[in-house]
Amino acid sequence: MLDDKTILITGGTGTIGEALLEKLLVAHDPKVIRIFSRDETKQYFLNLKYKGLEDKIRFFIGDIRDKERVRRAMENVDIVFHLAALKHVESCEYNPFEAIKTNIIGLQNLIDVSIEKKVEKFVYTSTDKAATPCNIMGVTKLLGEKLITAANYYKGVAGTLFYSVRFGNVLGSRGSLVPTIEKQIRNDLPITVTHTDMTRYVMGLNHALQLILDSLNIAQGGEVFVLKMQSVKIVDLIEVLIKHYSEKYLKKAKDFEMKEIGILPGEKLYEELFSIEEVDRTYELDNMYLIIPQVAEYIYKIDLSKYSNIRKFDKSKPFCSKDSLFLKKEEILNYLLEQKIIS
Repeated sequence: MLDDKTILITGGTGTIGEALLEKLLVAHDPKVIRIFSRDETKQYFLNLKYKGLEDKIRFFIGDIRDKERVRRAMENVDIVFHLAALKHVESCEYNPFEAIKTNIIGLQNLIDVSIEKKVEKFVYTSTDKAATPCNIMGVTKLLGEKLITAANYYKGVAGTLFYSVRFGNVLGSRGSLVPTIEKQIRNDLPITVTHTDMTRYVMGLNHALQLILDSLNIAQGGEVFVLKMQSVKIVDLIEVLIKHYSEKYLKKAKDFEMKEIGILPGEKLYEELFSIEEVDRTYELDNMYLIIPQVAEYIYKIDLSKYSNIRKFDKSKPFCSKDSLFLKKEEILNYLLEQKIIS
């Protein structure tokens, strides 16, 4: 499916974008991979990393808000992995229309051009914050999923297959909790936690890539795929990180105490894999969940019998991080080591 294909990765210089690029180069044989992002510096260093692969990797500086630039970047593209977005909850709360311009208008630009250029498949990366959203980022991501699902209905003869995947909190990604705690310990700074009752669904980079590529093989168009993820108490995760990084930097763990600073604007105490409304149209596969569209016209081509080992989601199972079975501290440490989030 990916061999000899021209692939576009928007946000290709981000943590997941870089990991996806490496995965595609190692495990597949694409014709060319185009990296599309606004960050000139990250593109420069990524280019240095893959020196000698100029025939396989192309770099496009641009913004998905610029439709004409998107049009040029998507010439002859077969598959689009859309990772570019404004992702930080607090930043989007203070800059809501900037989030709208990137996460919604930018996405619609990509959808329009994908139909125009007759792209084969379009994978939209969303977040569990799209389930019952209470912040700008989550709202834009939920609307993004709706735009993607709707595109399958009006695409006409283009034939492009659009679908979404929902991530949890990707541990170790830039700006996330793990590197933040490491920086605080390395520099003898206070260890901050917004709320001691906070829980989250977490995943490693490998799991994010697994969801993207596994769903690519089975998607029929319009679905939302959600990875089955582990749930953690944030205070447990932080305590594990304090012990680990204290030892790494030859410091004493007892010298670092957590300081509760209060929930940030737009932040939730708990996350959900899907909303209560979505439960009735959620199905379970071996390693992921499948949410089918709500509008009847959008699902008429989806054949549930084509999904392997599919069953209706059992509503007695937890789908909120507050109610899920939490990893114990030793399990968190093993998880971080196995996923190579810490060494």
